[in-house]
Amino acid sequence: MLLSAIPNCNSRLISPTVNQEKGNQRDERQWMNPQRQLKFLQRLTPPLFAAFVALSPIITPPGSYAEAIDVQRGASLFGHACIGCHVAGGNIIQPGATLFLKDLQRNGVDTEEEIYNITYYGKGRMPGFGEMCTPRGQCTFGARLKEDEIKLLANFVKSQADQGWLNLGNGGD
Repeated sequence: MLLSAIPNCNSRLISPTVNQEKGNQRDERQWMNPQRQLKFLQRLTPPLFAAFVALSPIITPPGSYAEAIDVQRGASLFGHACIGCHVAGGNIIQPGATLFLKDLQRNGVDTEEEIYNITYYGKGRMPGFGEMCTPRGQCTFGARLKEDEIKLLANFVKSQADQGWLNLGNGGD
């Protein structure tokens, strides 16, 4: 029984009560019925599962507080600089150049170093975001990123690609 799983709780503690508002008597022991317990668990399962998923780390949990901050910063940078074209790891400009692992591998960009280089200098339709990016026409006209920011981005993109882009949060913006 469900109550037997709860410490210090047994059926002797549940006493019949009278529901005076509706004018009828109701035995609170009714919920001890196995069918009612099943319905209760069926109603409780979805919100508990949702809470579990929301509170559990979807990406590989970082080993330290500093790593957790780096992951958050990478996600935030991605949300500011990349999300316009690469929503959820896709690519709205060039569909064959997504950030999913199979496309990265097919395009020879499946290491953090290669992701860093493309993010810094650009390639094809993707502009470079590095502070010293050249040639000028290949680089973004928007804000440039510092070297350590691009390293965080490359790390974030690689880790997301390795895990199929499961963590789709916006980085806490």
